[in-house]
Amino acid sequence: MSKHLTILVVEDEEIMLTALEFRMRKHGFNVVLARDGQQAINYLASNTPDAIVTDMMMPNVTGMELLEHVRQNLDPTYASPMPVIIISALEQDDVVLDAFKAGANDFIAKPFKPQELILRLRRFLEGDE
Repeated sequence: MSKHLTILVVEDEEIMLTALEFRMRKHGFNVVLARDGQQAINYLASNTPDAIVTDMMMPNVTGMELLEHVRQNLDPTYASPMPVIIISALEQDDVVLDAFKAGANDFIAKPFKPQELILRLRRFLEGDE
């Protein structure tokens, strides 16, 4: 990657948040952390990351609500939609389907290998460079 891309990681499990931050920084990403969807929305009010990785089930504002906020309020101001990858322990088909219908670019079921997330992020972001 020729530039440092910023990824907003939204996750309420501290161990997962720390692991994702470590792995992404190791691969050259700038990482901004939010511990729930409300913190993410607050960050997005004045910042524009290159992509968002969000857990589905969180307190205050869920990953689905965050996704809907991004698609309804932020995407119209950008030339192309911001990539959003959902990570979740929920694997029910209807939850996955709802996430894609709401505009998720990808869905990764927990547990997953961090390298898989890095590869998927690069797939979405390398076309933007």
